[in-house]
Amino acid sequence: MNPIGLILIAATVLVPAYQLFSLPGITDQAALFSQYLGLAALILMAWSQMLSTRLPGIEHLFGGLDRVYILHKWTGIVAMGAVLMHDTIGAEMRGLGRETALNDFAESLGEISLYGLLLLVLISVATFIPYHLWKWSHKAMGALFAVGALHFFLITKPFAMTDPAGLYTGSFCVAGIVAYLWMLLPHRLRPSYRYKIAKLETTGGALAITLAPKGKGIRPLPGQFGVLRFTGAGINEPHPFSFSKIDYDGTVCVTVKALGDFTSTLDKVLRIGQRVRVEGPFGKFRYAGKGPEVWIAGGIGITPFLVWAENLKAESEPVDLFYCIKSRTVAPHLSEIEKLAACRPNLTLHIVASGEGQRISAEMISNAVGPGLSRAKVSFCGPRSLQEALKKGLKHYGVENRQFQNEEFEFRSGIGIKRLIKWLGGRYLRFRNRNRRARPSPSPENMT
Repeated sequence: MNPIGLILIAATVLVPAYQLFSLPGITDQAALFSQYLGLAALILMAWSQMLSTRLPGIEHLFGGLDRVYILHKWTGIVAMGAVLMHDTIGAEMRGLGRETALNDFAESLGEISLYGLLLLVLISVATFIPYHLWKWSHKAMGALFAVGALHFFLITKPFAMTDPAGLYTGSFCVAGIVAYLWMLLPHRLRPSYRYKIAKLETTGGALAITLAPKGKGIRPLPGQFGVLRFTGAGINEPHPFSFSKIDYDGTVCVTVKALGDFTSTLDKVLRIGQRVRVEGPFGKFRYAGKGPEVWIAGGIGITPFLVWAENLKAESEPVDLFYCIKSRTVAPHLSEIEKLAACRPNLTLHIVASGEGQRISAEMISNAVGPGLSRAKVSFCGPRSLQEALKKGLKHYGVENRQFQNEEFEFRSGIGIKRLIKWLGGRYLRFRNRNRRARPSPSPENMT
């Protein structure tokens, strides 16, 4: 995550605090704080809408698009928390004038926005809900944000819309609504490249889709991905896929593993010649090439490394690639990566097959790489659970967080409730055990 983007969002959220608390003659500080929470929520929701646009500049400002998606999710969640606090504390102030029908209408809009957004945020972070419902919740969330913005414009406030606080937050509301309307445009009106399916083939239980450009083709760098929208057969939902092959004429390949509702249907509905819209390229998952490297792929996470390996130069520093698979029969692009390793002396391939009783670990990586591991850059693409385990384990071998880069494999994720409960439980147990050790044992003279 680019810290500049995080600082920018934090700064924009703090500006209304200065604007409100410098207002003269306000005695009800609790209501004023509630007013601030409402403004902060609107700004965060506007940012959430703008982050979802995938417009040029968003990725450079906030980091790779995978990080932007995470930031999009958390700005929405934090905004929802601010809205709940705003409603709980109460923002009504004495002396702002009598109640009017317009003010009652604005309050009703606020209630609609609050409860609607609460429901949609719950749907959004519940990963067991089908994708089509999740997608609908995201579209409806923008509409409820617009309702909340209208509430802000109409409600009685301790400042006028022409005052700095009104103009500032109102500008964010307008920007967020424009971003929402942009995402409602038909996909053909948004920047994209036109492709058609040139080849479909199965590789290790995955589907490799070769796309040929119809006109100017996309020019991704190794490790980047595109957002694909297939046309026809009711599967026009946009989905991100890493490029597993990039040709100079604009031809690209993506490899899809059946991991969810959408990807499980592709092998049944895709046809040669079918049209595809490709947005991008996106992603900051890059091969540095400035020292020894360790690449770790979990299953379908091999796709970016396949392109990296194809572009590996003879003079590049040594690379150890660990390919974690269930078995060789279900390993996508196994033969291609073995051929690339065979003709590149600086690429060493390590196959880790769980079906053969093998398990990747930090110790295994250390034994294979040797003393140079502590100065190597580690790149990972695979399941989050494996990523967290290896990142933690490699610290014992001198690999710091700044040396570890990863592609976010699961774009749609929850909010980590299970991990939070586990962490809190662990902290409680350590606290209890520490207190037990500190408590003195009863002495004989104190016993009766």
